Amino acid sequence: MKNPIKIGVIVLVLFSFASLHSTAQNTSKTETYGSGIRLSIGVDAGVPVGALNDAYDWNLGASVQADFPILKNQLYVTANGGYNNFFAGNGNNLSDLHLIPVKAGLKYFPINNFYVQGEAGVTFLTNKNNTGADKTATFVYAPQVGVLFNVGGKNYIDAGFRFESNQKFSRAGSTSNFLGVRVSYAFNL
Repeated sequence: MKNPIKIGVIVLVLFSFASLHSTAQNTSKTETYGSGIRLSIGVDAGVPVGALNDAYDWNLGASVQADFPILKNQLYVTANGGYNNFFAGNGNNLSDLHLIPVKAGLKYFPINNFYVQGEAGVTFLTNKNNTGADKTATFVYAPQVGVLFNVGGKNYIDAGFRFESNQKFSRAGSTSNFLGVRVSYAFNL
């Protein structure tokens, strides 16, 4: 389980350095970021950590995000909704977890196309009866770092690495934490 995380971090760091070097020639942040509202559609994947790792092997999902600029193309308000399926480990009789996170937050670009993002919101458990959970919704927060790659015009590849934590779905349970990667296609409106 630890090797995919290390590989993901290494790849993200390498892409970050390559992207920062390639956009160093741009003289205007408008060229790098574009302007206006940015929408992105992406694939999410990750590995559970902590107590969630005992029963589930990995997760796969998809998400849609909107970024609304509020400060000279450096600070954005984000709105994100998606779906994550956590696959139960072999050898146990558990059902997969089906989660729908809905989050809002801030995305800040301290340098060119590298960003730091923080989001919070609510996660809905769609198969509560199959998992033995007490709640169908719980608080979620997700700090993230990432890189925005300009692929021409107002089109981008957005690659981010995050830690996401869902509070307890049952009184006797524990938080549902995972390390995740989101790779998306983004475009300005």
